[in-house]
Amino acid sequence: MKRKLGFGLMRLPLLDPNKQSSIDIEETKRMVDYFIAEGYTYFDTAWMYCGFKSEKAVKEVLTTRYPRNAFTLTTKLHSAFIKTKEDRDKIFDTQRENTGVEYFDYYLLHDIGYDSYKIYNELDCFSWISEKKAQGLVKHIGFSFHDNAEMLDKVLTEHPEFEFVQLQVNYLDWDNAGIQSRKCCEVAAKHGKPIIVMEPVKGGTLANLPEKAGNMFKSYNPQMSIPSWAIRFAASQPNVMLVLSGMSNMQQMQDNTAFMKEFTPLNDEELKIIKEAVDIINSNIVIPCTGCSYCTDGCPQNIAIPKYFSLYNAEMQELKGKFWTPQAEYYDRLTAVYGKAGECLECGQCETVCPQHLPIIKHLKEVAQRFENGEN
Repeated sequence: MKRKLGFGLMRLPLLDPNKQSSIDIEETKRMVDYFIAEGYTYFDTAWMYCGFKSEKAVKEVLTTRYPRNAFTLTTKLHSAFIKTKEDRDKIFDTQRENTGVEYFDYYLLHDIGYDSYKIYNELDCFSWISEKKAQGLVKHIGFSFHDNAEMLDKVLTEHPEFEFVQLQVNYLDWDNAGIQSRKCCEVAAKHGKPIIVMEPVKGGTLANLPEKAGNMFKSYNPQMSIPSWAIRFAASQPNVMLVLSGMSNMQQMQDNTAFMKEFTPLNDEELKIIKEAVDIINSNIVIPCTGCSYCTDGCPQNIAIPKYFSLYNAEMQELKGKFWTPQAEYYDRLTAVYGKAGECLECGQCETVCPQHLPIIKHLKEVAQRFENGEN
């Protein structure tokens, strides 16, 4: 791995912003070419990314265009899509076909947590993934994780065969009582497992800060972008071997590859500024959604949950007393394509798959109250 930045293929450029599967292949090719030309090699995808089209896009934009030794490819097996032991190989074989590779450099059991851990144990996925490594079909095995530090310690204690762990690490979640980024990093270090970071910019949340927080960063170093602080924070943590960034346009690609090319860890003064920024941000963000969209697959009402939460957060950050804000207009336009927040059936499927363990049903009611009942 030549550099400490990886290309996360979950938020690719789209031809239709309302359709996650409408990947802009030509623009993605240009981004891949730029990424590799700058000396980066690591690409991260998964079975369900981009409406189940990300892995197929990998074949078009990467694996048919570059020799196998020019890139590092990672994908994952998610517990939500396996019901039998036979499903494990069905998905794995399809993933190899989709991506066009004979082997994966890194392969993960996706989103291990309290409930999914039971499924992975029941279907013997730990022996299965180890066998894939023994067969040479996977070079390195690990897992991504969205749960508390105690659960992470349990998994790593019971399964020392894993070589790395993928954790959500960012400065907003660092001391969050629910996500426990710091504590999870400490557990990984205790077990001697290197960390791959996901959600360093928290789904774009840390790229669009309250004005006061953003000004603090810009005053200190006008040349550095707001997202660069978040990515550098994650990369500065001990035991972090790689930080994934879900880049969705060329501007983000150029920015990220530039400041990570000669990576410099944050100094004490920068860390102090981040701490002050966290206090400001926490007073503004109402719903800490990362926009992963796990909640939308299978929603019986086709509710655009992450999009609505993003609008709600933006609405809540508006200055009080403004006569007009744009969020309601955006909401109305989205409801022409998606179900309204107020149409939620409260079936709960979204909450069972949310990596952030958000009370989605409660927040949808808040969104509906704000945008559908004329409060704005």
